[in-house]
Amino acid sequence: QVQLVESGGGLVQPGGSLRLSCAASGFTFSVYVMNWYRQAPGKERELVATISSAGGSTNYADSVKGRFTISRDNVKKTVALQMNSLKREDTAVYYCRARWSGNDYWGQGTQVTVSS
Repeated sequence: QVQLVESGGGLVQPGGSLRLSCAASGFTFSVYVMNWYRQAPGKERELVATISSAGGSTNYADSVKGRFTISRDNVKKTVALQMNSLKREDTAVYYCRARWSGNDYWGQGTQVTVSS
């Protein structure tokens, strides 16, 4: 059974940090491109970060460049999103996504709230 399970969300003050994690199971994680998306209330889901299957290539939305870092561990089958210098506008539900050869899997999401 394919599963993507996000964790690490929560409430943080502006300027703070959080580390999200996504644990994968039920598929060959190491061949999949992994993404982090987010969706704020009333807004469309947007792509935040991408990492290639081997981890050698990453891309970020302009809004998070220099603040967020995506990484993966193909042995542990996890992908992480380190979020620093958080802003109120980073408040959203964060989702991980796995894509390869027509296969497309999503996690259930984890809430991140940036507020004082």
